Amino acid sequence: MINLDYKSSVPIYEQLINEIIRLKALGAISGNESLPSVRTLAMKLSINPNTVQRAYKWLEEQGIIYIAKGKGTFLADDEESEKAAKNVIKNNFLSAAKKANSLGLTKEELIEIIKNL
Repeated sequence: MINLDYKSSVPIYEQLINEIIRLKALGAISGNESLPSVRTLAMKLSINPNTVQRAYKWLEEQGIIYIAKGKGTFLADDEESEKAAKNVIKNNFLSAAKKANSLGLTKEELIEIIKNL
């Protein structure tokens, strides 16, 4: 299930990207599985279809999904898509760690937090 926070400062299309990658990482959606059409997902989430299109376009450019003309949008199932998804997760983590560091958490405190996961 895709969860969006409409009050968040994170743009909806970025949240959608992160949610699809999260579902892939959790195994909730698997490789070559069909994703909802742009219109269907937009209606289900009550968002603009252009927002879904933007997220799908970015995911396609990263190799995480692929579009089969006339058939739909699918989650890619190969080593490259796995690497791309992990890179997005790593970049999100790095951004969060940098923000926490800039707000006063030391590297040692961040490491301690990670160790306690």
